[in-house]
Amino acid sequence: MNLQGCGTALVTPFRPDGSLDEAALHAHVNWQIANGITLLIPAGTTGEASTLSEAEIFRVVETTVAAAGGRVPVFAGCTHNSTAQAALNAKKLSRIDGLTGLLTANPYYNRPGQEGQYQHFRAIAEATDLPILLYNIPGRTGANLEPDTVLRLADIPNIVGIKESSGNLAQITELITKAPRAFKVFSGDDALALPTLAVGGAGLISVASNAIPQQMAQMVNSALTENWVAARRINRHYYGLIQANFIEPSPAPIKAVLTLLGRGNEILRLPMVPVTAKSRHKLEMILGELGLLRDSPQDRLRVF
Repeated sequence: MNLQGCGTALVTPFRPDGSLDEAALHAHVNWQIANGITLLIPAGTTGEASTLSEAEIFRVVETTVAAAGGRVPVFAGCTHNSTAQAALNAKKLSRIDGLTGLLTANPYYNRPGQEGQYQHFRAIAEATDLPILLYNIPGRTGANLEPDTVLRLADIPNIVGIKESSGNLAQITELITKAPRAFKVFSGDDALALPTLAVGGAGLISVASNAIPQQMAQMVNSALTENWVAARRINRHYYGLIQANFIEPSPAPIKAVLTLLGRGNEILRLPMVPVTAKSRHKLEMILGELGLLRDSPQDRLRVF
């Protein structure tokens, strides 16, 4: 298992009646891998996991694993603010044949301190033999996982890395500097991918790559091979789109982008709703300026 490169936090496609669209998810996974994505995260924040039933989460993960067919690692979202429930979910997900690992975020709403978070993540790790990626996203959970706590957790054999979405580059740099070489630190923010890679990050877990997988993968791979001229050029070219994916709460904007590209629809689960007409127009303008709205499918895959 080579954990590096550009991963995608997958959207969950829904049919017009609100049910899971497994065929669309299968096709989306194949398209992602064909365009250079090296890690898949189903049933995470971008996948609207908090609105899925337990049975639906399992189907999303099973569908992703089946579509991936062992070509790339698949880490299933496994987050809950009850430690006991998170550990139980980890055990259940571990039964899915072919699943590579789990990604689990800070306990939300409870806002535990550092020791509480340490005990929480340790209990999840002890509930499964699968590799685990931690997920630090204080903007959504209300709790920040500090570098010293991550370093303690890195001593647990099956905790192999972290998706860092604190937005705090100094914190990310401190963690990368102090962490064991085998411990993987991924940027969880598209906009901070290059700074994170520049200080030694292993890659990016991206939202934008749902829509522009080839471009994001090329940017990350360029940075990992120290072709910074190419990496900066791609980042500069697509940065407006990268930022626009968060003009409204995610994943509404990325689903709007996929719809505009003819690769999805804007069906979301409440309390998420589609973007406003104003935001949709802005997204359409950005895609048009990038030349991504042309009729040719090959043009839609164009890499800068």
